[in-house]
Amino acid sequence: MFGRLRRDIQAVFDRDPAAKSVFEVLLCYPGLHAILIHRVAHALYKKRLFFLARLISHFSRFLTGIEIHPGAKIGEGLFIDHGAGVVIGETAEIGDNVTIYQGVTLGGTGKEKGKRHPTIGDNVVISTGAKILGSFTIGANSKIGAGSVVLKPVPPNCTVVGVPGRVVAMAGQPLEAVDDLRHDLLPDPVAEMYQCMRKNIEELERRVQELERQKAPTVTQQADCEVR
Repeated sequence: MFGRLRRDIQAVFDRDPAAKSVFEVLLCYPGLHAILIHRVAHALYKKRLFFLARLISHFSRFLTGIEIHPGAKIGEGLFIDHGAGVVIGETAEIGDNVTIYQGVTLGGTGKEKGKRHPTIGDNVVISTGAKILGSFTIGANSKIGAGSVVLKPVPPNCTVVGVPGRVVAMAGQPLEAVDDLRHDLLPDPVAEMYQCMRKNIEELERRVQELERQKAPTVTQQADCEVR
C-alpha cells in the first residue's frame, strides 16, 4: 500500500512542475485524493460490497469533483491534473503511468451489459476535455488531443485529434510519456485542410488570370477584323 502511495506521489512530481513538497501533494491535490479513495472503494467493490463502495465513491466525487466508479481498474502512477469534471466508468481499465487532464470522460455508448468502457494502455496522455466512448483499447504511448471524441480503437504510439477522433501521427518508436506532455502542440487536421483548400483556390485563381490574359489579345484582334 505504501509503495503504491509513494509511486502515486512521485507521479505528481514527475508531471507537475507546480508541486513543491510532499505535504502539498498529499493535502492539496484532488486527483491524488480521488485515486486513494478509489483504491478503498475498489477493494470493497471486489468483495461485492457494492452499496458501500458506491457510497465512498460518491463522497469522493463530492470532495474532489472527480467521478470514478468503484468498479474501474486503475494501474499505478496515474496522474489526474486538476481533475474537475473527470468521469471514469465502471468497466474502464487504465494502465500504468497514464496522465488525465480535467474534463476527460471514459464512458460508454449505450445500455449494453458487460465491458462497455474503454481500456487505456500504459503511458497514455489524455488531454483536456477529451471523450473516449465505447469498449475498445487506446494503445500504449498514445496521445489524445484536447476536445477530441474518440469512438474507435487507437493503435499504440499514435496521436489522435478531432471530432470524431482521427489518427494524425504514428511514431515508429515509443513516446516518452512522462516528459512528452505538450498536448498544446498537437496537429490540427481541420486547420491543415483549410490551409490546403486556400492554396488550391489561390492556384485556381492564378490559372484563371493567366487564361484571361492569353484570351485578351485574341478578342482584340477579332474586334479589329470586324471593324475592317
